[in-house]
Amino acid sequence: MWGVMRALRGEQRVVVRRMRMPRIQIADVGLRNERVGMGQDEIERNMGVQPLDGIMTEHELGNHALVAASTEPMTHKAVQRARNGRRLTKHMKQRMADALNLLLKQQCVEIERPFGVKDLFTY
Repeated sequence: MWGVMRALRGEQRVVVRRMRMPRIQIADVGLRNERVGMGQDEIERNMGVQPLDGIMTEHELGNHALVAASTEPMTHKAVQRARNGRRLTKHMKQRMADALNLLLKQQCVEIERPFGVKDLFTY
């Protein structure tokens, strides 16, 4: 279907035709957050609640405390994703571990050894 717009420019009449774009429907594929297709391989993104969440809950730490203690850029969203088990880069996981160790040290919490990435994440 064609829609027609008319406008006057000075004494000239200009006619511009617009084509109506077809609507695109996206099929519902169920739980889209569960798996993302990357070529032939499928990567699972949701890994479930991580040990980081248990440690932070045990010491009554919120996301803001970890963000504030971090010496490198970190967002509240990144901390929430880490606690919920969304995939993070190796670098961001290391930032989380460093920030948690620094925060616990600032709060004078005694731990046997500093937490490593393998202690905080199951993937």
